[in-house]
Amino acid sequence: MMNVKTALTIAGTDPTGGAGIQADLKAFQEREVYGMSVLTSAVAQNTLGVQSIHNLPTAFIEQQLKSVFTDIKPHAIKTGMIATIEMMELIADYFEQYRAIPYCLDPVMVATSGDVLMEEASQTMIKERLVPLATIVTPNLSETEILVGRKVTTIRAMEEAAIEIVNELGAQTAVVKGGHLEGGAVDVFYDGNQIHHLISERFDTPHTHGTGCTFSAVITAELAKGKSVLEAVKRGKVYITDAIRYSLKLGKGNGPTNHWGYRLKGLPNERGYSK
Repeated sequence: MMNVKTALTIAGTDPTGGAGIQADLKAFQEREVYGMSVLTSAVAQNTLGVQSIHNLPTAFIEQQLKSVFTDIKPHAIKTGMIATIEMMELIADYFEQYRAIPYCLDPVMVATSGDVLMEEASQTMIKERLVPLATIVTPNLSETEILVGRKVTTIRAMEEAAIEIVNELGAQTAVVKGGHLEGGAVDVFYDGNQIHHLISERFDTPHTHGTGCTFSAVITAELAKGKSVLEAVKRGKVYITDAIRYSLKLGKGNGPTNHWGYRLKGLPNERGYSK
């Protein structure tokens, strides 16, 4: 009998498929775990930005959670866009019953396009209720600044922020993503004891829509398979680098990443992917 690992994403949608639940499920599949999803918000967005958001009723989100946990309990969980305080309180209450399940918190507050996706009161609630439950928190620089309440513009500031997210806000670990800094693409991971720098080549491309969703989804998939948090983060870094490296060149704005990019390593560049 196959020992199938399962992962659950709780997030919003992207009808063009580059971010949100759609991206998460693609990443789960590529990392060979069985993906499940609970929808929080229906988002009208594309590579140009966010056009409209419809938040689902909290009672319906709870019904979805019950549908999953009473039938196929996940081996790991990630959350993405959780737009309201009521959603957060529900999810936090639920997660407190399942503390043994690894939880990857992608604090989706600001989209790649710059659109703010979360109410200010919800930004505070995410720090108070969800961060302390997280096995790992994966903020980009804009989200990191919201979490720690100050500008983060250097590697040293990223290190200090990662330490604060763990030691003061209560997460087990944190990885601060430096994709918007100048120079090489450096992410800073803090495991509660030691700082790790994850460095990759930077690519001159606008096609980075959904990178945060995909990165955290890969981490979640690896945690579901029993990998350590550091191993999961390293795999996520390699995966998302290849997803950007082998661009699909779709859309009129910030195009999506390539979820099967890592499979193209070593192959002749004859399929039209850009590097």
